[in-house]
Amino acid sequence: MLDLTTLRADTPGVQHVTHFNNAGASLMPQPVIDAITAHITLEAQIGGYEAAEVRKTAIQDFYQATADLLNTTADHIAAAANATDAYARALSSIPFQRDDVILTTTNDYVSNQIAFLSLQKRFGVKVVRAAHDPATGVSVEDMAEKIKSLRPRLVAVTHVPTNSGLIQPVEAIGQFCREYDVLYLVDACQSVGQLLVDVQAIQCDFLTATCRKFLRGPRGMGFLYVSHKVLAANMAPLFIDLHGASWESADTYKLEPTAKRFEDWEFAHALVLGAAEAHRYALSVGIGAIAERNAVLCRKLHTKLAQLPGVRLLDEGDRLSSIITLFSDRKSATDLKTALSNERINTSISTHGAAILDYDRKGMKTAALRISPHYFNTDEEIETLVETLNRTLI
Repeated sequence: MLDLTTLRADTPGVQHVTHFNNAGASLMPQPVIDAITAHITLEAQIGGYEAAEVRKTAIQDFYQATADLLNTTADHIAAAANATDAYARALSSIPFQRDDVILTTTNDYVSNQIAFLSLQKRFGVKVVRAAHDPATGVSVEDMAEKIKSLRPRLVAVTHVPTNSGLIQPVEAIGQFCREYDVLYLVDACQSVGQLLVDVQAIQCDFLTATCRKFLRGPRGMGFLYVSHKVLAANMAPLFIDLHGASWESADTYKLEPTAKRFEDWEFAHALVLGAAEAHRYALSVGIGAIAERNAVLCRKLHTKLAQLPGVRLLDEGDRLSSIITLFSDRKSATDLKTALSNERINTSISTHGAAILDYDRKGMKTAALRISPHYFNTDEEIETLVETLNRTLI
C-alpha cells in the first residue's frame, strides 16, 4: 500500500491546487524540483559547459533510469526535447517510398496522424487505419489481417489516446509485427508512469514518451526507445548532428553506435537531471503499485461522475487507464473547466480537433472535459471535484 502522507509531503503543489490534470502535466515531486534548481544554480555559478562537465555522470544516469522504466538497457535510450520530437526523429529514420503503407488506428494521437498525412502528401505513402473494436480500441484481428495482406512499412499505435482512457493492445500487435518483420512504433506518452510498459513484451522498434505527464517530470523533456534491429540496420534520423555522428572525411560520416544517434548535442541539462530523478522516483514508488492505486481512484470517479445530471462518460473499452472524458448536455467543457479552476481544481479539455475519428464515431462534435487522477490524489479530492461539478450542473 502506498504511503500517501509521504507522497503528498513530497509534492508541494498539493498545498495549492487539487490536481486532476496529470495527463497534461503532473505535479513534480520535491526531489525532481531540487535536481532542476540545483543544476540551474550551478550553471549560474560556474557556467553551462562547466556545470555539465561537473555533473557528467549524473546526466548519463538519465539513460539507465529511463531504461529501467522500460525493461531495456541504456544504449537503447535517446533523450529528446519532447515526445513529438522523438516521434518525428523515429519517423524520419524510415526510408519511405511511394505507396508504402503506414498502418495505424482510429485512436492514434492527433500529432501522429498529422505527421502521417504529411508523409502521405510529400512522399505518396498510404495511411491505412485498422478497424475499431469497442472492447480493445483497435481490432487486433483486423490489424493482423492488414499486416499480413498489406505488409506495411510501419505499424504505429498509441498505447493510451490523449482523449480517452482506452488502453490499446500494443503487446498483441507487437507479436504480429515481429512475425512479419514490420517496423513497429508505439506512442507511450500517456502510459509510461501510470502503467507497466515493457518494450520486450511489446516487441516494438521505437517507443516515444514525454516526462511531464504521469512520470511527474519537467516539461521540455521526452525520450525515445530504439530497438537492436533499428540500430543494427544503421537507421538514423534524417538530420543528424555532431552528437549523433562523427565527421570522418569531407564526404563521409560515422553513426554513433547507440540510440544517441537520434539525439542533438544541445540539451537543457537541468531538465535531463530532473527527468532522471522523476524516473527513479516512479520506480521507487513502484509502477505496479501506482497502476493499482490509479485503478481504485478511477473506479470511484467513474461511479460518482456517472451519477451526475446530464453527464455522459466517453471512455470505452475493457481496459481503461487514468484518463476520464466527460460530456455534459447542460454545460460546455469550457464552462465546467472554468468552474473547477475557480475552486483551484485542475482539469483540461479534450477538443474535437484532437480526436476527430473517435469523437465523430461517438457522435461528439464539441469538446469534452478531461479528468486524469494520479496516485497522490485522495478520496477527499475526488469528493471535492464531484461536488463542484454537481453544483455547476444543477
